[in-house]
Amino acid sequence: MKQKNKISFFFVTLLLGLMLAIQYQSTNENENLDTKDMWELRERYIEAKDYEAKLIQEIRTIDEKIAEYKKVVEHSKGTVLKQTLEELQTEAGLTELSGPGIIITIQPETSFFPIDSAPTGYVSPDLIRKLINELNMYGAKAISVANQRIINTTSIRDVQGETKIDGFPLRTFPIEIKVIAEDEKTANKLYNGVQISTIPDDFFIDNLSVSISEVKKSITIPAYNHSIKVDVMETVKDEGEQ
Repeated sequence: MKQKNKISFFFVTLLLGLMLAIQYQSTNENENLDTKDMWELRERYIEAKDYEAKLIQEIRTIDEKIAEYKKVVEHSKGTVLKQTLEELQTEAGLTELSGPGIIITIQPETSFFPIDSAPTGYVSPDLIRKLINELNMYGAKAISVANQRIINTTSIRDVQGETKIDGFPLRTFPIEIKVIAEDEKTANKLYNGVQISTIPDDFFIDNLSVSISEVKKSITIPAYNHSIKVDVMETVKDEGEQ
């Protein structure tokens, strides 16, 4: 009888040991996963802050140059300085641009739905950003979405279920995306790139259809019509100033 009790005690002890070992391993795995997720989030946050700092620095540089050249132009008739000022304004998206390009039209896909239940249409910020990134990759010189000029600091985000570009709501369809290139050759490359892209399929998943025009000889992109804000601007002192 004592022998049986010893055997039973042994197996019970063994079972408890296995259960504790499994629980300890699961706890360690969960802790490792939590730590990994935390580091991934931290890395993404750091990358986002670095990108934001880079954009702000670019804006500061452009604004400082524009302000500096404006002062010089006011007291000088030098055509070279005026030309440089215009180039800087163009680079910043502050002037209207025309050139060869394409027009992409986005509208709700209704062919697979009854008339009374057709979707009203919603284009997500992620899709707009993805499209803009691909257009830039294929050689876009300037882009406008629903007549809103896209620049480096353009904000594209969802606000209470509505996508807004620098505060302008994308609620009216069809939405026209105008894209111009440096020359006709690049415009054709742009057209071919969009044709083989997965972008139309991505929009179709969200019940949106995408149509792409043939390359047009001249398309006009409006100037950026919002103020470019910089949080902090400091005056640079001359070397002799204290």
